[in-house]
Amino acid sequence: MTQSEWLVKLPLLQSVIKKKEVIWCNPLVEPVAAGLLKTNLSKDDIADASDRLERFAPYLAKVFPDTDKGIIESPLTPIPKMKQELETVHAVNIPGRLLLKQDNALPISGSIKARGGIYEVLKHAETLAINSQLLDYAKDYSQFDTPAFRELFAKHKIAVGSTGNLGLSIGIMSAKLGFDVTVHMSADAKQWKKDLLRSKGVHVVEYIDDYSKAVEEGRRQAEADPSCHFVDDENSTDLFMGYAVAGERVAAQLKEQNITVDQAHPLFVYLPCGVGGGPGGVAFGLKLAFGDHVHCLFAEPTHSPCMMIGMMTGMHDQVSVADFGLDNKTAADGLAVGTASAFVGKTMEPFLTGCYTVEDQTLFTLLKELADSEDIWLEPSALAGMIGPVHGIKSKLPFADFKDATHLVWGTGGNMVPEDEMKGYYNHMRK
Repeated sequence: MTQSEWLVKLPLLQSVIKKKEVIWCNPLVEPVAAGLLKTNLSKDDIADASDRLERFAPYLAKVFPDTDKGIIESPLTPIPKMKQELETVHAVNIPGRLLLKQDNALPISGSIKARGGIYEVLKHAETLAINSQLLDYAKDYSQFDTPAFRELFAKHKIAVGSTGNLGLSIGIMSAKLGFDVTVHMSADAKQWKKDLLRSKGVHVVEYIDDYSKAVEEGRRQAEADPSCHFVDDENSTDLFMGYAVAGERVAAQLKEQNITVDQAHPLFVYLPCGVGGGPGGVAFGLKLAFGDHVHCLFAEPTHSPCMMIGMMTGMHDQVSVADFGLDNKTAADGLAVGTASAFVGKTMEPFLTGCYTVEDQTLFTLLKELADSEDIWLEPSALAGMIGPVHGIKSKLPFADFKDATHLVWGTGGNMVPEDEMKGYYNHMRK
């Protein structure tokens, strides 16, 4: 179908092409029970991932003492001052409460990618240990921090294509275990992320092209090497399940804060989205934890709305932002993706409430407002979720204006950003 034909069929695309901030509601969303019949994924898969992370807790506690006894988790923080700021600036009333899921504070790699990325590396390490008959079931998994395990992993390679944060998670975790690890990074990846990886002993291969090229080259090289495991952000079920464990974790945190989620107390979650694996896995886990009472929306840059376009057209990875004249240039480096994951897009068709877009300038404004009001510092891409409640309420999204609703913004990264870099983001508004 030509671009003009798509514009006739989907008029909202006209605003998308003009790089306007828009919200799209998914017409295919349906009850969770019906949606689960269309996927091979289940609660059992999430339970398996959760159990594996528990097994690795003694190892993670030993080699990363800044974790909570080896559990990689982030705070769930009320942000009432930021809520007031949003209401004042955008002339909108946000009923209920506003929370921030601070994945910017996740240990080890400081972003949402610490969930899926680290999980996949750990699962691969466990599989190799089992196949090599090295695992002693009478001991806990702190045994992974011994010379015998490091010697085993040194014979194996791990590779990934990344705009930055996934590369940090894969690189740091793989290097710690002893793997020979290579991160293929796109042109928009920040230099400090490349430098940090190299300081950990990670091989970094740079490309002048975007994320898709880095993934393509990384995948091609890995396929030619039987000893190399490629972490495929576009198609990995393991990554997806690592992210999905967040659903049960959030459920426990809400319970601790005496926050109810049911029909009269809906939960809205706003997730920054690049290729889709992180937000897709988290949203899937949330849907299985809360059923039809949670409503998840993906947030994308106006220049890179690959998931919105892929799901709107139903073409998924068969269409890119370039097909609609968009340049995929954004300050939100972690979201600079031209083509969405078909695996995630198809999996989320019955579960995702919708997508919305956000301008780069809006991200910098929100960054400054959050820092000033709550003294919480996120990188630009992590602010994409913050404008979600405004979009949802102004567009009259069903249930968004319930007085007992909970609006949860997923803060996907930030605490590893160098101080001078963060100050540059903050001062961007003064230029």
